[in-house]
Amino acid sequence: MTSSNHRYRDAYRAAFVGLGVNFALGLTKLAVGVLARSGALVADAVNSLGDALTSIAVLYGLNVAQRPADEEHPYGHSRAEGIAATNVAVAIIVSGAIVAWESLQRMGKAPPTTDWWILAIAAGNVLLKEGLFRYNIRISRRTGSASILANAWDHRNDAFCSLAVLFSLGIIRWGGPEYAWIDPLAALMVSTIIILSGIHLFRGSARDLMDIQADSSLVAAIRQAAEKVEGVQEIETLLVRKSGLEYLVDMHIEVRAELTVEQGHRISHLVKDRLLQEFHEVRNVLVHIEPYPHRHDPQPAGPTPPQA
Repeated sequence: MTSSNHRYRDAYRAAFVGLGVNFALGLTKLAVGVLARSGALVADAVNSLGDALTSIAVLYGLNVAQRPADEEHPYGHSRAEGIAATNVAVAIIVSGAIVAWESLQRMGKAPPTTDWWILAIAAGNVLLKEGLFRYNIRISRRTGSASILANAWDHRNDAFCSLAVLFSLGIIRWGGPEYAWIDPLAALMVSTIIILSGIHLFRGSARDLMDIQADSSLVAAIRQAAEKVEGVQEIETLLVRKSGLEYLVDMHIEVRAELTVEQGHRISHLVKDRLLQEFHEVRNVLVHIEPYPHRHDPQPAGPTPPQA
């Protein structure tokens, strides 16, 4: 099994764990929120159920991203993972808007029930979601998955949301019904956090779809590895773009001008093979050969200006 397959497997497992946990938590918090008449807890439940749906989108995106190249997609399907990440971000923004609407609807209604077991569920959700955040962050850093990164911050948002719920219910329990206004206020705070994080994640995932240059440390490492190949005199151009969990490299290398085409071709293959061997996240390398020392073609002379 290649390292690329390992990355997809780890990302898929993280998304599947998120799906199961979010679905179970969403149903539990929804039932408790309805019984407790807590708008904040119901809002948190809607958010968790929405997260379960986004996890399905992430799983689908990861499956599509692993499909091999075909006639219509000669560069493969790896961008499907980035598209899934943007969908997750949009779903987060929509769920935040739903939470805000529900919060406004709860204004002025009966205060929520604040039994100790309801607070215990909210506290348990904080700990569980924070654990999921740390797990997904670790997987996203290992795999470079934008969709898993989006899921990670979604879990962190849930942890903060549940903390707001716990805070509001605790105040109502020990302060009395006159503090019931804190519950919808906490729900509005939850919705604000959700929407802002969704916007941030959307901007980040959209950047990955715009063919931006890869991180400078990775570019420098690739350059250094290519320069070590015998016969490479200089790296003229090096472009590294992210595509899902993988990277595509386009580069111009300079070789001695007196070499034959066959010799230059062999050096280009040595460069490609070395990069694919050393950088498992790189899926393909396109090498263009230039003569060394490289001299740019002189610009054609313009029309002679008229003499005075």
